[in-house]
Amino acid sequence: MLLAVLITNPEGNVLIERFNGVATEERSHWRSFLLKLGAENLKAAKNEELFVAHHKSVFIVYTMFGDVSIFTVGKEDYDELGLSEIVRVITTCIKDVCGKPPSERRFLDKYGRICLSLDEIFWKGLMETNDRDRVRRLVKLKPPTEL
Repeated sequence: MLLAVLITNPEGNVLIERFNGVATEERSHWRSFLLKLGAENLKAAKNEELFVAHHKSVFIVYTMFGDVSIFTVGKEDYDELGLSEIVRVITTCIKDVCGKPPSERRFLDKYGRICLSLDEIFWKGLMETNDRDRVRRLVKLKPPTEL
């Protein structure tokens, strides 16, 4: 299950967060843990370089992409490999929406379309699709077609 997706700016402010199956009381703990983890490791990170961590029987994969940091937390079927695929799909969709690795301003300008893309990629803790063209088509609110 995909437990959390968190997207932050360089100062550690949360831009988007999605939690699945995480109690409300635990969300602030996870938020602060991920922000601390990113602050320590993403300072000198290259664009789209993946980092992996393990904490309390869950897996964490995170990266820096433009001016935003992307964190994913999963357990069971969503191990390091599954989470790295989700991060790849998220960065690809953000790149499609923003046209390039985003600055914080560009990310916030395209916030609605990015949220729609995230909704198409995963829903209720499960990855729905990793097909870039399908996500792009669904974000435009056009019906999916079989090729």
